[in-house]
Amino acid sequence: QVRLVESGGGLVQPGGSLRLSCACYGFDFGSYTMSWVRQAPGKGLEWVSLITSGGGRTNYADSVKGRFTISRDFAKKMLYLQMNSLKPDDTAVYYCTWPHGRGQGTQVTVSS
Repeated sequence: QVRLVESGGGLVQPGGSLRLSCACYGFDFGSYTMSWVRQAPGKGLEWVSLITSGGGRTNYADSVKGRFTISRDFAKKMLYLQMNSLKPDDTAVYYCTWPHGRGQGTQVTVSS
């Protein structure tokens, strides 16, 4: 059964950091480009970042470039998102995605 399970969200002050994790089950993790997307309150889904199947290429939305880093661990079948210099506008539910679906999400709230 395919499952993507995100964790690591929480409440953080502006300027702080969080590391999101996504455990992936039930599919050939190493064969797919993986992404993070987010949904802020009252808004649609926003693509955040992707990493290619081999891990050799990454890409970021302009809004997070230079602050967020995506990575993956093939042995552990884990996807990560290191988020630094967080801003209130980063407040959203963050989802780990593969081409055929996404996880349940983890809430990130940036507030003083």
